[in-house]
Amino acid sequence: MQTRFTETFGIEHPLMQGGMQWVGRAELVAAVANAGALGCITALTQPTPEALAKEIARCRDLTDKPFGVNLTILPSIAPPPYAEYRQAIIEAGVEIVETAGSNPEEHLEHLKPAGVKVIHKTTSVRHALKAESLGVDAVSIDGFECAGHPGEDDVPGLVLIPAATARLKIPVIASGGIADARGLVAALALGAEGVNMGTRFMCTAESPIHQRIKEQIVENDERSTNIIFRSLHNTARVAKNSVSDEVVGILAAGGRFEDVRPLVAGSRGSQVYETGDPEHGIWWAGQSQGLIDDVPTVADLVARTMAEAERLVGDRLVGLLGVAA
Repeated sequence: MQTRFTETFGIEHPLMQGGMQWVGRAELVAAVANAGALGCITALTQPTPEALAKEIARCRDLTDKPFGVNLTILPSIAPPPYAEYRQAIIEAGVEIVETAGSNPEEHLEHLKPAGVKVIHKTTSVRHALKAESLGVDAVSIDGFECAGHPGEDDVPGLVLIPAATARLKIPVIASGGIADARGLVAALALGAEGVNMGTRFMCTAESPIHQRIKEQIVENDERSTNIIFRSLHNTARVAKNSVSDEVVGILAAGGRFEDVRPLVAGSRGSQVYETGDPEHGIWWAGQSQGLIDDVPTVADLVARTMAEAERLVGDRLVGLLGVAA
């Protein structure tokens, strides 16, 4: 199943594992690459640019297939040294970067001359068009169903994907709420050239998070998320638990960020993945939890997704026309 996404980025299948904080590590990314999809190391999971360079090298020891690095650029009082992380990516010879979180223009000025192909993640058509005008090679468009930051417009994928593909000339990768072949085929029908799956890849054998959290994702359904930070204009979708319930309550009562800061600390979230206690802190998960009922290897997940996609197109869709597949 070849698309402009697979052709542009040199991969076999139109599937992507985007960057996820604390999850996008070498073992998962290499497994995705070896299965013929595009995996991304999460740069800021690594504590320093030097550590990122070592993680890239570790991934190269595990695969000879293409993989990328996610560099999420968020405004912050004390931002990490983005330029140094970017330079580590360039010096390591990485050929694919996923940017997200803010305008990537500053980074494109360095990445593109180094021969790096850039996918920019956005949550709106207007921002996708801006990224296209800046020269990115593809955009990943995140619907409201996604884990992480879905933006402030609340547009779900069924509307956002075709709205984007109707106006963009570069390849569009559909993100948010996709966990299986049905989502892939639907996204392709809406004009996308591939799909990005986050929560689904979290729940695989090679994902470097505690088995209990994977089991929790399987137990959860599509209602098992909370929207937090809406009143702060920094909307985020996270797994529903006692901590995110408390954050919702405090902010709904007029609380400020300072009132929830101890609850949403990133260190608590990382310990969720390390200790396996789903109630320890805030952790990311999307509505696609309702579509996940097992913890396969990455190879099995990719293989069955593609096989089922072919069956859906050949049997289900072509069959509706009364034509033999």
